[in-house]
Amino acid sequence: MKNNKVLIIAEVGINHNGNLKTALKLIEKAKKAGADIVKFQTFNSSKIASDKAELVDYQKDNIHKKNQKEMLQALELSDNDIEQIIFKCNDVGIEYLTTAFDDESLSKISKQSLKRYKIPSGEITNLPYLRKIASFGKPIIMSTGMSDLKEVLWALDKLIEGGSSKENITILHCTSEYPCPLESVNLRAMKTLYNNFKTDIGYSDHTLGIEVAIAAVGMGAKIIEKHITLDKNMIGPDHKASIEPYEFKKMVESIRIIEKSLGDGVKQPSEKELTIRKNVRKFILAAKEIKKGEMFSETNITTKRTNGGVSAMYWDNYIGKKATNNYLKDEEIKE
Repeated sequence: MKNNKVLIIAEVGINHNGNLKTALKLIEKAKKAGADIVKFQTFNSSKIASDKAELVDYQKDNIHKKNQKEMLQALELSDNDIEQIIFKCNDVGIEYLTTAFDDESLSKISKQSLKRYKIPSGEITNLPYLRKIASFGKPIIMSTGMSDLKEVLWALDKLIEGGSSKENITILHCTSEYPCPLESVNLRAMKTLYNNFKTDIGYSDHTLGIEVAIAAVGMGAKIIEKHITLDKNMIGPDHKASIEPYEFKKMVESIRIIEKSLGDGVKQPSEKELTIRKNVRKFILAAKEIKKGEMFSETNITTKRTNGGVSAMYWDNYIGKKATNNYLKDEEIKE
């Protein structure tokens, strides 16, 4: 998945609240905001949660359901809804992506001609899931929330054993808190992931605001994933950890500025700098009139800006040497 351009994913996820019109509107907003990909979630509530699966704290704060299964049932999209969502993505010109959360849904999305697959943080230890998604032979984005380095290594090995190539895998650093406090972000973990696995690295952001996602690009993220919502105050588990379309647009614009400024990492003067440095660097000149045969010294030579000559970096080569020419004050030394 090698690409110089940062891929920006607008994560709708379940922020459509089970409403097709809201989903379609979010696709339009994501496209206008400049996202490359709009991502949904595909799941069968009865396949991924039992009645005993309790709501986690952030879900309890913003949704009125008795357990995860009941919450997810209200957020499922029908097959017809999904068809219309894919049609809408094609119509507006944005890549459709969805994350499957159970085996049945994984089989379903494998028939959708996706360009890539996304592994959510909760499935990183799900061996049959990893084997199946690896068998599809497409690029994979893997989120690593709630994981330590050993678990990431284990999952990466299983994907490669299952038929995926390392070059086709992007690992996303992620903290699975919604919203994520700044103290839990740990952006430096992106460097740790890269140093250990030498894959493309990205960042899935759950913080409030857009600053951390932008900073992640400066640290080498090839993919940025951020939740988008029509209104942070809507009822639903993920809205408070999301950003609204106008914020998403600002984030995209800032990321495009940052990626343009990153360059290739080679430390060398730019083409324009080459013309400027002749006029701002110092060269060795006569500080006063110097006669042929006179010794160069710190009193009769100096360094000034001029339009060329011998660089001041060679100062020591001249001190104590005899002049082989006559020089007037401010004349370039041409020994």
